[in-house]
Amino acid sequence: MIQVLDRAATNQSSVLCCYTNATNSLQIARITNIPHWWFERVVFPGQRLLFEAVPDARLEIHTGAASGSILSDKIPCDRLCVGESSVHSEDDEFRSRNY
Repeated sequence: MIQVLDRAATNQSSVLCCYTNATNSLQIARITNIPHWWFERVVFPGQRLLFEAVPDARLEIHTGAASGSILSDKIPCDRLCVGESSVHSEDDEFRSRNY
């Protein structure tokens, strides 16, 4: 299953990224190092997550455990690139929709 999600909420250049949960565990994908932008999604086993982020962003992967979740990886988003860079303006039509 593929889930296409948010574009980066910034005027900076962004990259299309893809992360695949190749484990048998539920995971939480988060980007927390970009000011004024929060990204957090549940990624089920075998699921692909497509998202846009600035190249400086880091995707944190938290894996579900009996006692909560464990930070299992930090991946620079520029290593998850699957598309060409693009610049999005504040009046971008996509962002005006409530996805």
